Amino acid sequence: MINANARAWRLGGVAAVLTALACAYAAPQPHNAPRPYPDRPITIIVTFPPGGGTDLLARKLGQRLHRELGQPVVVENRPGASGNIGARAVARAAPDGYTLLMVNSSFAINPAVYGDLDFSPRHDFTAVANVAYVPSVLAVPAASPLGALADVLRQATVEAGPLPYASCGNGTPQHLAGEMLSDATGARLQHVPYRGCGPALTDMLSAQVPMGIVTASSALPHIRAGTLRALAVTSPDRSPLLPEVPTVAEQGVPGYRLDQWHGLLAPAGTPPAVTRRLHAAVAAIVAQPGMRDELLELGYSPAQETAAEFQALIEADLERFGALAQRMGLRVD
Repeated sequence: MINANARAWRLGGVAAVLTALACAYAAPQPHNAPRPYPDRPITIIVTFPPGGGTDLLARKLGQRLHRELGQPVVVENRPGASGNIGARAVARAAPDGYTLLMVNSSFAINPAVYGDLDFSPRHDFTAVANVAYVPSVLAVPAASPLGALADVLRQATVEAGPLPYASCGNGTPQHLAGEMLSDATGARLQHVPYRGCGPALTDMLSAQVPMGIVTASSALPHIRAGTLRALAVTSPDRSPLLPEVPTVAEQGVPGYRLDQWHGLLAPAGTPPAVTRRLHAAVAAIVAQPGMRDELLELGYSPAQETAAEFQALIEADLERFGALAQRMGLRVD
């Protein structure tokens, strides 16, 4: 009798536990319970046309983010107004981590040279991750008599008249690189804006313009082919892919530096847990040997900043470029 009662008690206990578990699993989840991120596709808006350096980086990153995060990543190009159209769209997007912005240093230049932005680069975004840097290169056609930066500065004098230089467009880092050089040396440089680095290179190669400042990544194939000659890079240190090309600072312009960054931003108010997840995924991708090799081969230097360091870099460039534009009276609208 005792054994039968004990068995029945044990069976009753098991049944009670199973009933409790079943009720727990059957209980409806609260409507506001957080869902794991990400649980649907992510869109990266690129502020430049397909085929450019920023677009290329976004697509390489998107392919790998798909594997890291387990969700499709769609790259959408929204060019125009030096990136302002795409940036405006992300500034107004839901701050949930599903709409991101891939930009370069132009993002920090635009407030200084566009008078009426209807969004705030400083307040409407939060930094997620820097991906890579690329210097710009001051280059001339292979047959040019200009053999060094000193020749450029000597020719661009009051007596000789302004020396035209091509850039990738009004308000781009390459535009400001030329203005910074003029500001620092007194050289008379005449800006000739193009609709991207590609068209600028076309006219440089045909000697329609005597000199240009373009991204090192876009100029690299022509430099290697011997159709362009690089006179200087704008970064604080020499480029690993152009180790024989001195920096502007090395050639008598101390403190000169413009290293163009490319990174991901999210709308302000995006939950910190989401931005941390995204930053960890991007950092893991950039650290992959295959990705690093691809970046270096394309002329980029992989970035290593934390999200906070990237945010500080953006804010510092907003201040730096704003001061330069005001001093030079630069406007593009």
